[in-house]
Amino acid sequence: MKARLLNLGQVALLVGGVLTVACGGGAQEGAGPKTPAAVAPPSATTEGGVAATPGGQQFAVSDAPTSEGGAPRPAMNASAQSAYQAGMQAFQAGDLQGAKNQFVSATQADAKAYQAYYSLGVVRERMNETSGALQAYRQATAIVPDYEPAIGAYAVLLARTGKPDEANDFLNARQAQMPKSAAVSAAMAEVKSIQGDSGAAQRLAQEALKKNPDYRPAMITLARDHYRARRLDLALYALRGILDGYGDENPPRDKNNAEARLLRGLIYKEQGNKAAAIPELQKAIELRPDLVEPRVHLANYLLESGNATEAAGLLEGALKYDSLNVLARLNLGDAYRLLGKTVESQRELDWVVKTDPSVAQAHYNLGLLYLFSATVPGMTAGQAADKAIVELETYKKLKPRAAGGAPDDTDELITRAKTQKALAEAKSAEAAAAPAAAAPAAAPAATPPAAPKK
Repeated sequence: MKARLLNLGQVALLVGGVLTVACGGGAQEGAGPKTPAAVAPPSATTEGGVAATPGGQQFAVSDAPTSEGGAPRPAMNASAQSAYQAGMQAFQAGDLQGAKNQFVSATQADAKAYQAYYSLGVVRERMNETSGALQAYRQATAIVPDYEPAIGAYAVLLARTGKPDEANDFLNARQAQMPKSAAVSAAMAEVKSIQGDSGAAQRLAQEALKKNPDYRPAMITLARDHYRARRLDLALYALRGILDGYGDENPPRDKNNAEARLLRGLIYKEQGNKAAAIPELQKAIELRPDLVEPRVHLANYLLESGNATEAAGLLEGALKYDSLNVLARLNLGDAYRLLGKTVESQRELDWVVKTDPSVAQAHYNLGLLYLFSATVPGMTAGQAADKAIVELETYKKLKPRAAGGAPDDTDELITRAKTQKALAEAKSAEAAAAPAAAAPAAAPAATPPAAPKK
């Protein structure tokens, strides 16, 4: 039996605003930067076939200023570049700790390696080291005051971590210094969108496009803000311009934009259009293997269809880049259950329960694990049935109210677990009684033959 999967509303609650994280970050990359800067020759390609940008620029995000002029940008020395390239390779392999170590080495080798500080901020943000990420972004802007990727990442991280006023003050000061910067205006739009001020977000994103009509991150911000405000048709219209264009005279602006593909996939999923959502999520992963959200949502579809093997692979990859993603761990636990990996499943689901005991689905999935696993290490069949009952009863208390009287199999599962427990206890009692019944009766004492009569 497969676990009951979550609807989109439950998903958003579970991950603490996963859609905000996926689509609500920096002017360059959604929720803060998703990939570090890349120092590579112009002909280089990254794993997954995504072209790397020329030396000193960014991977998956433009490093070029969005307005004329700008502060000097010192080039990394050879030693720093070597460490930096090693950090990029570690990042692409999902080794965040290794990437962090290499980016630190790059900054130690060259104190003016502003890209290394930015990339260090990216990795620290992914590792949930918020203060360290903010410090690294600020250091990048201390070296190059108008370094837009770090400016946007710093402000949006502040907004996402509950400090929108501080983010607005920071960006207002930067805008005064960089009045022609489309990136700063787009970052301001993103912060306003995170705050729920859609009107200001739309206005600021349009201002960014007036400054630079081809600035793609501002286009994404417009679509993302429509999505947040539940204007799904307008969001899809904006995404069409980015990904498909509006005819020969208006070709697509960026048909390989992974964030746009992800956003359109999320909208299609919310609309129940599975056939359209899956290709968008697949394309987003192809373009940006480091993105977590398309992996999680595509894995959800795969679990629904019973393809636990591919789902597990996607979720394992997601956790390399976001080890604290509750939904990824929840669904990975269920994928392992379906694959018969009882120990691994229990580990992931126990982590979810420990992290957030209010996640009802984790208790349901644990109930299934204890009820249907052939064996649970360290437990008898009766103990496993007992645990199943406890978890399923907990699920009943925590579960959201079913819409429209949707059927619920929890009571049926509890009854089955109680029956299984009774059978296990009967079998155990029978096994205990068997040795006594099987022991041979003691032989009577031998009677000596009677003495012959005289």
